[in-house]
Amino acid sequence: MSQPQDLLDSVAGQLHNLPLMVTPETCLGRSYIITGANSGLGFEAAKHLVSLGAGKVIMAVRNLGAGQKAKASIEASTGKTGSAEVWHLDLSSYESVKYFAKRATLELDRIDALVENAGVAIDIDSQAEGHPVTFTVNVYSTFMLAVLLLPKMKEDAQRLNIVPHIAIVSSSVAFSAQPLWDLGKGAANPVDKIVQVGQLDTTGGYTVSKLLEVLAVRHLAPLLPVSSTGVVLNLVCPGLCKTDIGRNASDDIKAVAGTMMDRIGRTSEDGSRTLLFAATAGKSSHGKFTADCEIKDDSIIPDWIKGKEAEEERKRLWDVIAKEIEAAAPGSLAKIFN
Repeated sequence: MSQPQDLLDSVAGQLHNLPLMVTPETCLGRSYIITGANSGLGFEAAKHLVSLGAGKVIMAVRNLGAGQKAKASIEASTGKTGSAEVWHLDLSSYESVKYFAKRATLELDRIDALVENAGVAIDIDSQAEGHPVTFTVNVYSTFMLAVLLLPKMKEDAQRLNIVPHIAIVSSSVAFSAQPLWDLGKGAANPVDKIVQVGQLDTTGGYTVSKLLEVLAVRHLAPLLPVSSTGVVLNLVCPGLCKTDIGRNASDDIKAVAGTMMDRIGRTSEDGSRTLLFAATAGKSSHGKFTADCEIKDDSIIPDWIKGKEAEEERKRLWDVIAKEIEAAAPGSLAKIFN
């Protein structure tokens, strides 16, 4: 299992007062989707976009009531109405993901960025769609949504001469999951193998899910070059932020995290700036890991994730994710590689 201090070492000394990389000029008339936008980082990112004059900000939330309250708060604080919309999205349900993607494809004139911020860290025994909820939400549904919206975003890129972004919110704590990842190496389904070994707790499940995001993006991005799709796919680590993502963590993690948050934790508003950076970072960020509003792939990604052996393991993982997506949404993968 992951140890509390191991999960937090990577954020010691993190920066504060990060730059805001979006402006009224870069937001005007553009459309954004932010998952998990009713609180925390997603809420603050949505507020920035509304404040800066975005044409449309889709606040994708599981709880519509909480989403409407969040929207009202944003409109009251910014004085701007008409751009924020609350749409239902439950990432624990593949049907909900497919419905949301279909609606976005049909109703939105353009998608300039999809910020996949929503994530969970809950009891590894909790199940959805035949898997631990943490993996269903953070991995399978997250990539399914990206796959289902990519054809629309590719079309928008060509039609409007824009560079849409898909930014997946991960975390540098992912790299503390190496011992757990090693349990599944070589297996046809490494995710199932890790679960079956029985060493995952809530925190371990979360860190593994964040690692799976990194591995999957590093495999997928070269197969979908910006020169072909016109769409940037990247990862973002928001750092240790004062949100409620760890509300279901173990008591020892909460104790350590609480102390660290008091000492070095970013506000949700400060952390949201990393999401906006990833959503606008440009072609050079494709397939890369961003943090502190910078591309930090070379300085953060550890060596054991690189190299030939890692390439084979990344492919094996993607095959598992792809199989899940294809079973739930037949034909969707073929569309992104056309």
